[in-house]
This record gives sequence, C-alpha cells and structure tokens, in this order.
Amino acid sequence: MTTLRPFRCEDMFHFNNVNLDPLTETYGLSFYLQYLAHWPEYFQVAESPSGVIMGYIMGKAEGHGENWHGHVTALTVAPEYRRLGLAKQLMAILEDISEKKRCYFVDLFVRVSNLVAITMYKKLGYIVYRTVLQYYSGDPDEDAYDMRKALSRDVHQKSVVPLTHPVRPEDIE
Repeated sequence: MTTLRPFRCEDMFHFNNVNLDPLTETYGLSFYLQYLAHWPEYFQVAESPSGVIMGYIMGKAEGHGENWHGHVTALTVAPEYRRLGLAKQLMAILEDISEKKRCYFVDLFVRVSNLVAITMYKKLGYIVYRTVLQYYSGDPDEDAYDMRKALSRDVHQKSVVPLTHPVRPEDIE
C-alpha cells in the first residue's frame, strides 16, 4: 500500500532514485528547502511500504488577481513505479490544495519532447496554453509547453484560452 504524505527534510537523503531520471529537473538543496519552508503543503511524497520514495510533487501558489494560481515545479516518479497512477494521485493533491487556496488555475512546464508526460497531463484535463522558446538549457536548448488546467474559481475559463504565438522565458510573468 502506497502512502502519500508531506515531504520531510530527511527525504532529501532518500530521493536520488527518483531524481536520476534524465527528464527530471533537479535542483540544489537550498531550492528544495525553500519550497519546503514556503509551501510545505505543496510538497508531497509517494512512499512504498518499505519506506522507499516512489515519487514526489513540489509546487507553490503564486500570482495576483486572476493570475493567482497553483504551479507544479516538479513531478516525478521513479521508473520502477511508473504506470501505477502515482503521478495522477500527486497531481490531484496539488490541484485540491490549489482549489482550497482559491486559485484560478494550475500550470506547469514540460519539455516538448516529453510526449509521455504531455499525454498524461492532457488526460488530466490540461491544455497547451503556450510554447516557451528555449526554456530548458542544454545542447541544444529545448522549448517547453506551458500547460494549464482551469479550476472552479475560473468560471469562464479565461485562464486556459491558448496564446497563438510562442514567448521567450523572459516574457513569462
């Protein structure tokens, strides 16, 4: 039986198996601690009965007015635990927290080459809101999709009307 629970500081000593995936963005220790300190409710873990971290989600609430939204900073599941519905469950937790915070939408960024993730997000109700050119650094740099899902507060679904032109990272609010 998988346990979904809040992330704890000591989890950082045990989540390398999840972070080794090449499609997972990894950050410095201080970045994870900042999220844990500022948005602890948005930082959740899926743990196996034996205590192995199977995956996690990290996010935050940000923006002002009708741009107040939940944001998925990182979502990842270790390869050996994929296709069990863990990512869907973790996303549901983040969306529920965002609903309770009266957010208008949830957004996330995903590599345009990550078709598995894009397909999953679409099944969860997300749309491609815009393309962000050269969002991910690398050789070569890679574009990202900014994907969004309207929440109940956005009655008229204004937050998910797709933009017709790509933007650059510096143009993101």
